[in-house]
Amino acid sequence: MIRWSDEQKALRAVAEKAGEAVGADHLERDGPGSFAWEGWAGLRDIGLFGAPFDAAWGGAGLDLPTTMYVLEGLGHGCRDAGLTFSAVTHLVSTGVSVQRFGSESLKAHYLPSVCDGSLIGAHAITEPEGGSDVLNMRTTAVADGDAFVLKGTKSFVSNGPIADLVVVYARTGAAGALDGITAFLVPADTPGLAVGAPIGKMGLRTSPTSELFLDDVRVPRTHVLGAVGSGFLVLDEVMKWEILCSFASTLGEMCHRLERCVEQVRDRVQFGVNIGSNQAISHRVVDMRMDVETSRKWLYDTAEKFAGKQGIATDLAITKLVVSEANVRSALAAVQIFGGAGYSTEYGIEKELRNAVAGTIYSGTSEMQRQRLASFMGLHKSPAVQGG
Repeated sequence: MIRWSDEQKALRAVAEKAGEAVGADHLERDGPGSFAWEGWAGLRDIGLFGAPFDAAWGGAGLDLPTTMYVLEGLGHGCRDAGLTFSAVTHLVSTGVSVQRFGSESLKAHYLPSVCDGSLIGAHAITEPEGGSDVLNMRTTAVADGDAFVLKGTKSFVSNGPIADLVVVYARTGAAGALDGITAFLVPADTPGLAVGAPIGKMGLRTSPTSELFLDDVRVPRTHVLGAVGSGFLVLDEVMKWEILCSFASTLGEMCHRLERCVEQVRDRVQFGVNIGSNQAISHRVVDMRMDVETSRKWLYDTAEKFAGKQGIATDLAITKLVVSEANVRSALAAVQIFGGAGYSTEYGIEKELRNAVAGTIYSGTSEMQRQRLASFMGLHKSPAVQGG
């Protein structure tokens, strides 16, 4: 169990207070799916985007668990989960990949603007036909002198419509090969790169999403992240950060939701008693509390192992499943507890349920995580192996 210092608690409190301010108009923006530009500016003001990055680039130099703790505070305070999701996407997709795998010249040129949020980042991985089958992506990058020429289509690019920088993953080798993918840092105004119209979504509507079209986009070799063929390693690192950081903010949302539900069942009176006297209701809230505590343990235990350079493949898959599915249960329970008010768009509770569903899909679906875990357990064997 991590014991947070007064300094860490103060950082979390700043993020929580800022979250309350930047998410104040979340209901008005959810319907049309409007991005909170003023909210983004508010997060820039507190230095959120530089949290885990080196001071040399304008960052705060926080370790991963502390960064997660700050993001948990943001999730607790901010009711605009779309804005929080966009913030984490920017932080990990571009910031982490550039600091960890970029050349010194790329870091010097881009990281200060990533850290202060004046440039917004995204990453383009998923494709219309491929889904989670990353190693067989169809987007290609062909070497041409001192550059690569990228061609293909990416789908469901979070931050796509607002991004200034995009980390594009493209195939430079054989399909299906671990060393067949390369990551490129591509400015959004590069000729041949076109952004599609924003995609309407069930939840996280205020986090803009779009397709990305690459029509002979010429990218200098100097914009390769890592080395040619190391894109899968870049993506693996980024996905670890993405899951831990995005679901840390989800934990904050779950904590806030639990507090609202506790207050509701204590204060609302039906048939002469508070509804918490109803065993079915009280047990539902207890289950929410258990889900919060279980999620917290998996998130921070996994983060500490990752920070200690231990393998976390199994832990990460379990963490993703535990927290994402707990969030759906929690949000559905809140709708039931608040009844008509929970179902109404006026109070924003039903919105949290719509948002929660996304967590079982992005960063690897629940089905994909279970398949990974089954593989780690040795449950996947060919008929020949099984019969031998």
